[in-house]
Amino acid sequence: MSARILALVGSLRAGSHNRQLAEAAVGLAPEGVTVELYEGLAEVPFYNEDIDTEAGAPEAAARLRAAAADADAVLLFTPEYNGTMPAVLKNAIDWLSRPFGAGALKDKPVAVIGTAFGQYGGVWAQTEARKAAGVAGARVLESVELAIPGSVTRFAETHPAEDAEVITGLSAVLAHVAEAVAAPAEATA
Repeated sequence: MSARILALVGSLRAGSHNRQLAEAAVGLAPEGVTVELYEGLAEVPFYNEDIDTEAGAPEAAARLRAAAADADAVLLFTPEYNGTMPAVLKNAIDWLSRPFGAGALKDKPVAVIGTAFGQYGGVWAQTEARKAAGVAGARVLESVELAIPGSVTRFAETHPAEDAEVITGLSAVLAHVAEAVAAPAEATA
């Protein structure tokens, strides 16, 4: 079995703990699974139907859509900003939801994980991201969860790829996403 998983990170900071978590996922991908860390979300303009026309979308948005369309699944990494997901991640979901009913996320397995400073690890943001992805037409993997609390202190001197608990949790997430790619939709709902 092979699976291509597109990783979208909801933080634009170069040293973001969610980016580090996504980097760890790239390195932990099981045999036959490729995790591609998407670069370029900062260049995607805010969704605006006036610039998303039949003639085309802005180049950065078109690249994002192509990357998602080519992937077998999408893995969203989200911090929590003011109790919800960051605008950059919501914007990516908005672009991937169009055209309505046929966007790049349609029926595609999508899982949401992340880390945040708070004691719950960003669960509110993850819940909001799952909801938005589902409305966008994705096959949201509701049972796939990984919320890592205390990111600022936990990863102050340790990369997530060096944290045994993170490695175990992230490996399980990747295995579940790969299984969802291979399984029919009704088996993972």
